[in-house]
Amino acid sequence: MGHRKRRALKLLADAGQRGNADPFFIARFTPELLDLVRDGLVRAEGDALIGDGQAVEAVRLMITDAGRRMLAG
Repeated sequence: MGHRKRRALKLLADAGQRGNADPFFIARFTPELLDLVRDGLVRAEGDALIGDGQAVEAVRLMITDAGRRMLAG
């Protein structure tokens, strides 16, 4: 696994149970995150955030158990 993929995976592991929905994180690691989702190491969930009467769609990324095992091994 490349350095950038491992770094993205580590940041998601450090994010805890709620994962990470930071658009700057997602933009910085987009190619790596897409690969990690494809490989089953990261899970993506859609969120609808409501503020000021408007709904905004967001993606929350979370490390999977397989991703944690990859970091450990």
